[in-house]
Amino acid sequence: MDKMINKLKTEAEKNDGVVWVVKNARFAVFCILVAMCFGLEMDEENLERVDQVMKNVLIAVDPRIDDYLPILSPFFSKQRKRVLEVRKEQIEFLVPYIEQRKRAIENPGSDQTATTFSYLDTLFDMKVEGRKSTPSDGELVSLISEFLNGGTDTTATAVEWGMAQLIANPDIQKRLYNEIKSTVGDKKVDEKDVEKMLYLQAVVKEQMRRNPPTFFAPTYAVTEPITLAGYDIPTNANVEVYIPAIGNDPTLWSNPEKFDPERFISGGEDADITGVKEVRMVPFGVGRRICPGLNMATVHIHLMLARMVQEFEWSPYPPGKDVDFSWKMEFTVVMKNPLRAIIKPRV
Repeated sequence: MDKMINKLKTEAEKNDGVVWVVKNARFAVFCILVAMCFGLEMDEENLERVDQVMKNVLIAVDPRIDDYLPILSPFFSKQRKRVLEVRKEQIEFLVPYIEQRKRAIENPGSDQTATTFSYLDTLFDMKVEGRKSTPSDGELVSLISEFLNGGTDTTATAVEWGMAQLIANPDIQKRLYNEIKSTVGDKKVDEKDVEKMLYLQAVVKEQMRRNPPTFFAPTYAVTEPITLAGYDIPTNANVEVYIPAIGNDPTLWSNPEKFDPERFISGGEDADITGVKEVRMVPFGVGRRICPGLNMATVHIHLMLARMVQEFEWSPYPPGKDVDFSWKMEFTVVMKNPLRAIIKPRV
């Protein structure tokens, strides 16, 4: 968090107070996830190299028409070749970090960059169903890739949409700052403080309802034939749940187009984002197929928004211009025009 705040300050000093939001949020999230994943402290140059490898994977596996019509696959041989090249590069690049972590575990204290625990540690001794061996290097790389790619852009995108709403609604931003000030005083917000901030929790919940970072929940399949809304769905057919249709349904929410965190405090419209109590918003999916990163993502989103509002007053750029909430589909649903803002350090 301190690295993110310092990067924002430096960027603002060089650009008359103007900063790019998602770039800085993404850097912070990626730093956290890399440290959690490998249990190793990396400098910025190595972080950028890992990030580029992960981006290459996402670009290479963009959906193509032959994913849905395999008969056309012979026409996409160049693309398949590129996918295999990217996969080879990914394995060759990440395996040395895996080996470095193994050495750090085997020889405690030998690596000064090593932390006490990592996601990788939980994978080394994992038993693979149907065989006696532990995961291969390729399998470890796949799990690492899933961990980093699944958590980086989704969380950073959520932070960007959240900051966009706080900039567009200065009264909400002011109320949030006042809650932070009254809760922690002059010390930096930490994860435990977030649990005490009801308005911050309402802001994040409303952001997830209004601007979910992905439009579709993890893919589901039915286990037996069923009819839904007049359509026959056969066993094992993929079912895609369109998240915004639920979060912006006027039969479920009053004035759904309005960004109103108060609805979750005194407006009588509380909702469980896991869908356990009732399905009124499902930004992470629901049931056994719910996103496994839910708890980690929500902690990061709360903490990042709190720190950003605690440190700076945020206003639109250019001054006086309304925030553009149009979107486009990438790996996540991002702002069509990436958010730029003017920040002013709090006194």
